[in-house]
Order: sequence, then C-alpha cells, then structure tokens
Amino acid sequence: MNTLQKVLIALSIGSLMSVSAQAALNYAGQPYAGVKIGQYSPDDAEDDAFSYGVYGGYKFTPEFGLEAEYLTTSDTDAFEDSFEKSEYNADVYGLYATYDYAFPNTAVYAKGRLGVAKNEIDVDYTDKLDASENESFSMSDTGVAGGLGLGYNVSPMASVEVMYNVYPTIDFDDGEDLDANGVTLGAHFKF
Repeated sequence: MNTLQKVLIALSIGSLMSVSAQAALNYAGQPYAGVKIGQYSPDDAEDDAFSYGVYGGYKFTPEFGLEAEYLTTSDTDAFEDSFEKSEYNADVYGLYATYDYAFPNTAVYAKGRLGVAKNEIDVDYTDKLDASENESFSMSDTGVAGGLGLGYNVSPMASVEVMYNVYPTIDFDDGEDLDANGVTLGAHFKF
C-alpha cells in the first residue's frame, strides 16, 4: 500500500468520525408511542387493580425527553364484608420530563421520570342491608408524580420497559389522604 492510499484511508476514516460526531451534536429528536399494562395499588384497598393504558413522548436528546400517559384500571374490590361492599376504578393523566441512562455496550437503559399528573378514583359503595345507603362518588387530585424503571431496546425502533410509578396523593376534606403507586410493563415503537 503506497503513501497516497494510506492518506486517503486516514482522511476517509477521519471524515466518517467527524460526520458521526456532528450527527450526535445535531440530534433531531425521536417521537415514540406505546401501550402498557400493570398494577395500580391504592393504600387501604383490599385488592390491587389491573391497569392498562397508552403513552407517548419525544426524545429531545438521547437522554432527555417529554412523555405523556393515560392509564385506567378495571373495577376492583376496595372492601367487602357481610354488610357492605365498595369497589373502585382509577384514571391517571400525566405529563413527565424523562431521563434515560444507557448502560455502555448493552441494550439496557435506566429511566427516570418526574412531572405532574391527575389521579382520579371513582368509588361505588353498596350497603347490602339498606339500598338507600348506596352511593357513588369520585375523588381526584393533581400533583407531583414520577417513576423509576429499566428498559431494553429490542431493536433500534422498539423498546420494552418495566417501571415503578408513584401517583399524586388524594387529600380528603377530613384530613385523611390516599396514596397510590403501581408497577407497569410497557412496549413502545420509535418513529
């Protein structure tokens, strides 16, 4: 190999590295959308609810992004005995800032998110002895919410992630409050 060929190869490799560096600096962003399932767990409820929903977001850089979600649950028993019964279902609407940390040389990443969400719970109370005492009511609160999780890039265009979520506390008029959290498994596609 003569000197001219060596110089051309060195210039070509240098040009490719420069283009790669410029592409990293000029990250155009990446939208994504997906679905999730999981478990919604309010304090003092007899059973946890099955949750499901949709989420989507936009990655401004490989690390930072913005994500929105809608999560709903099945009707689930909160309490039941011989005389009375109560059931609940919940809806969560959230908007979060996200941070992803990609573990070097793997397809695994850690994800954190922090933002604001509305946590709404609908309750149906049934008095088994006196139907006139039956009632339905709704409680909600908007506040800080967030989560931590792990993800896996199945391909450059698809990922799955498991996340532990903390939802806003619902404050009652009598000074009591209701905390709720959950675990979700999501899958999303990048565009």
